[in-house]
Amino acid sequence: MLIQGKKIWIADQFMAAELDIRDGKIADILPYGSRPADVDYEDLRIVPGFLDIHCHGAYGFDTNDANEEGLRNWTKNVVSEGVTGFLATTITQSEEVLTKAVANVAKVMEDGYEGAEILGIHFEGPYLDMVYKGAQPEQHIVKPTIEQFKRYQEAAKGNIRYITMATETDEDFALTHYLTEHNVVVSIGHSAATYEQAAMAYAHGARSMTHVYNGMTPFNHRANGLVGAAYRIRTMYGEIICDGNHSTTAALNNYFMSKGPDYSIMISDALMAKGSPAGSRYIFGGNEIEIYPDGSAHLTSTGGLAGSTLKLNDGLRILVEEAMVPFNYAINSCTINPARCIGVDNRKGLIGVGMDADLVVLEHDYQVRQTYRMGQAQLP
Repeated sequence: MLIQGKKIWIADQFMAAELDIRDGKIADILPYGSRPADVDYEDLRIVPGFLDIHCHGAYGFDTNDANEEGLRNWTKNVVSEGVTGFLATTITQSEEVLTKAVANVAKVMEDGYEGAEILGIHFEGPYLDMVYKGAQPEQHIVKPTIEQFKRYQEAAKGNIRYITMATETDEDFALTHYLTEHNVVVSIGHSAATYEQAAMAYAHGARSMTHVYNGMTPFNHRANGLVGAAYRIRTMYGEIICDGNHSTTAALNNYFMSKGPDYSIMISDALMAKGSPAGSRYIFGGNEIEIYPDGSAHLTSTGGLAGSTLKLNDGLRILVEEAMVPFNYAINSCTINPARCIGVDNRKGLIGVGMDADLVVLEHDYQVRQTYRMGQAQLP
């Protein structure tokens, strides 16, 4: 199959080119017009498929539900926003619920599904801080132990790739060391860590931060907190929810411009309510949430933010058009940066020869014209 366009994102720039796709891979890249193309997207932008490493669910399904068909419906439909790969993300709950949740993801991965690729599991909680727990149910927050995590990873058949935890509660960084040695990315989040404790966590193997600005100690010029560490530790990845609600567009600009093009990661932190109208109510982690007209999700008990319904193509628009973040910073945050963070950059995150043919064709207003997953068109 030959796809061509005058604005294909190659080597950190838009180029006129032709993509030769065979067996799900980009087999060759040629100058625009080299051969008769099957599809010519002319001046529409073609970028790598989006990767979302922090998303709880969509279309009425939550990862904790442990429902096979709900997960399959999610993978099939999320390609409509350009997502070609994601980490199914849990929320703190009992060991029984979480064990079933990760086992369900592993089973669907094994048995097969359509649409976006499940790249593994993001295990958010239950090893969190009580003060910065956000919407995570406090009755199920526990101290981290290697023994318990091993049980979860066994149920997940080794598919837990990334974990959010309050590393300051990890005695002697025992679990942090274990996870690092076993290629599970440790992300500091829902944490009361000081700047100094965050730096020590990095020294012991932590390599990311979960939804920067939210669920963490704030920046102060004398007590720099986790936000200060996110700014200062240049090679620490940091997720950030780019919906304009969890952080203002000015805060998004501050973070991206401080971090540079290589370590920011756009996430949706989307809930099962994604795809539902304003006013919809759901149970998330045992707590009732309501969707506001701006798409944000809030606890009905306190009004506090509790996740989002963000689509990544909208996040890209917000970053570029509203937060005034350079395009390469913005596109890297939902393609190559998450790919590198979770170790799939040998096949995901870039348009290049030998890479998976995961592509998004964007309209001028950032709506998705077409998504390709392994070279197969996903939208009618």
